[in-house]
Amino acid sequence: MNKVITDGLVLMPPPFVNGLNVWSSGDGTPGSDTYAVSGTGAFVPADQDFAGCLEIVKTQSVTKLRYMGETTILPGCYLRVTARVKAVSGPLPSVRIAGWAGGAAGAHVTGLVEVGPVKALTAYGEVVEVSAIIGTGSRTGVDMVWRNTLFGHFGIDLTGTNGGVVRVDDIVIEDVTSVFLRDMLGLVDVRDYGAIGDGVTDDAAAFEAADADAQGREVLVSKGVYRLAGNVTIQNQIRFEGTVTMAVANRFILQKNFDFATYLDAFGDEELAFKKAFQALLNFNDHDSLDLGGRRIDISAPIDMQAAEGTKTTFASRRVIRNGQIQAVAGTAWDPAVVTSAGSYVKTSSKTLTNVANIANIPVGSRVSGNGVGREIYVTAVNIAQQRLTLSNPLFGASGTQVYTFSRYRYLLDFSGFEQLSQFILSDIDFNCNGIASGIMLAKTGIIFHVRDCFINKPKDRGITSIGEGCQGMLIDRCQFISNEQDLPVQQRTTIGFNTNANDLKLRDTRAIRFKHLCVIGGSGSVITGNHWFHGDNEVNGVREGGIIIAASSCRSIITGNYIDNNYIEWTNEYDADPNMTAGYSFGGLAITGNTFMCSDTADWFNWIIIKPYGSGHFLHGFSVVSNVFKSTVGNIDRVEHVDTTYADLDYSRMRTVSFEGNHYTAVNEPVYNPVVIEHTQSATATDWIVDSANLLPFKGRVRNVDAIAPVGKVTNASNVGIYELPYAVPGYGVAGKQARIVFGSAVKGKVRVTLRVDNPT
Repeated sequence: MNKVITDGLVLMPPPFVNGLNVWSSGDGTPGSDTYAVSGTGAFVPADQDFAGCLEIVKTQSVTKLRYMGETTILPGCYLRVTARVKAVSGPLPSVRIAGWAGGAAGAHVTGLVEVGPVKALTAYGEVVEVSAIIGTGSRTGVDMVWRNTLFGHFGIDLTGTNGGVVRVDDIVIEDVTSVFLRDMLGLVDVRDYGAIGDGVTDDAAAFEAADADAQGREVLVSKGVYRLAGNVTIQNQIRFEGTVTMAVANRFILQKNFDFATYLDAFGDEELAFKKAFQALLNFNDHDSLDLGGRRIDISAPIDMQAAEGTKTTFASRRVIRNGQIQAVAGTAWDPAVVTSAGSYVKTSSKTLTNVANIANIPVGSRVSGNGVGREIYVTAVNIAQQRLTLSNPLFGASGTQVYTFSRYRYLLDFSGFEQLSQFILSDIDFNCNGIASGIMLAKTGIIFHVRDCFINKPKDRGITSIGEGCQGMLIDRCQFISNEQDLPVQQRTTIGFNTNANDLKLRDTRAIRFKHLCVIGGSGSVITGNHWFHGDNEVNGVREGGIIIAASSCRSIITGNYIDNNYIEWTNEYDADPNMTAGYSFGGLAITGNTFMCSDTADWFNWIIIKPYGSGHFLHGFSVVSNVFKSTVGNIDRVEHVDTTYADLDYSRMRTVSFEGNHYTAVNEPVYNPVVIEHTQSATATDWIVDSANLLPFKGRVRNVDAIAPVGKVTNASNVGIYELPYAVPGYGVAGKQARIVFGSAVKGKVRVTLRVDNPT
């Protein structure tokens, strides 16, 4: 770079032959004395060494020579001032390049070095050359670092004993910026704009000045540690040889190369770089995603995502973090906090614990356990002053006062500090929990948290946790959940893939391996399609746990096209404060269609579909199990479905709209159908034929309806004479109502096919 060539900048002072009226014996400022009138200097037209020169008699302790023209000082431009001097007579002085720094409105800029290196004259007639470099950046080789300067008056100083006579050749000022340029063109160095890089001085203004002047060139942050005491936005490309430091609350926004690699170069620490990049992601609208560049980020402690941002507690614009790995590094920071404390619960305030002792030690996000507490109940809010906790869901049987346990797990990414976070996406990320950390904790509320194409590897306690309604409309697509407990028998496992509390979960094309449960679903409207979850073990006749736990009785959900391997679907109402059925909807709105159910080496009492009422009076009202494949590969099982009566049984007299049709059974002793067609043979004549359902109706339920009676061949009397009359049916006959009575007008015998239902079809 040469501003004389590129910008037509005039640097060279006129030669002395043109007159001495522009050469000051002072600072060179307007109005100062010139050598044209001072009497201590004269032009010498001929000299054996100089074509024309100025002869000066040294009369002051510092005798000055300054060009009165204003030599422009530009950021990033470096000037070299050169003078050739020789002593003629008298005492021998010393000589140096010197200048006067000018700023706005012609004011003197103080506090700067305004003199160059001193060189002594040691012999008469010997030509001595002195020079100095002036520039705005603190670079090696720069003699005068002039920041915040607009122009200078340059020349020389004579120092030492007075009385000597010296001659000075024409002074040369030239642009030597090229000496400092890097090999790559188009760089703007922050040092040229006043950045110090000592880790103490605030270099924010210098960064912004360099960026403003770059105009498409690359901003270079040279070696050093640069403190930025405020928010800084860089609009051009930036490259780091040094690093920056800044307060947590201050933002560093890189518009052109917004990616993790650049933030890592900027801050030099993976965890800090990720936090600052996330902070920028939520504070600038020109980028919607943070690309980790395939990098692995090792973190030694949970990342509080809200604290990393620092100012917001709500955010609802689409943002994405993608393409990398986040890995836990062992340390005590991952140890769960476990607190036991007494609290009181009443059903009328179904999501509140009151009079909670030791409440200040219970963190938001703690999982609650105790008598009458359902699975995956979390603390959503803590009111210390009122000793009150807000819970994610009601408790089914905890009325009164008891001691609870509060377990706060530690997560790689913890969003629980956000009151609301919506439209947030994690894409193509490996969450390597390594058995020491959990994966992701969601915000308290929000809509559409999307996890896609991610691996949740070996979480210590939980893969994804919702502590409130931040899971509303959550999407989990094409992910893999890999347990840290694969070698343990099922009954010893504690880890869970994820949970939800709000509605409209979408779980699609995802794979899960050997958790205690894949998920506990608290809301309704779930769509679970195309997944494969297998949770078996290597035990002989091993026990199994639920893969999917549905904790809402009226769930309005579909489970379609999945591979359900060595686990079961468990449907409960454990999130009801009053689990007894008194009014409203009972168990209904669930369709299980087109799935493959498989088990191996399980006890014969294993079942794939379990309904567990936590209170009395419940029944089925809208339940479809259609076109599924049920297969046991090692040993037979008795049935595919079961009611867990730990707390209560179903009311089979109220069953409505239940479909068990088109399913395929292999190694299942008692297949299940609704409606079921029973072929009944009456060998002895009778008016009442008793048709038994043979436990082929769902959940061994009672016969509520007889849809059809069709003779197979001729129905005859004792004389084998055909009787052609229409019988009527009495459902719900016999022990537990599991039979139907077919009544003829006369005693007959023969064979009929009877279609029985466990429900009312409407």
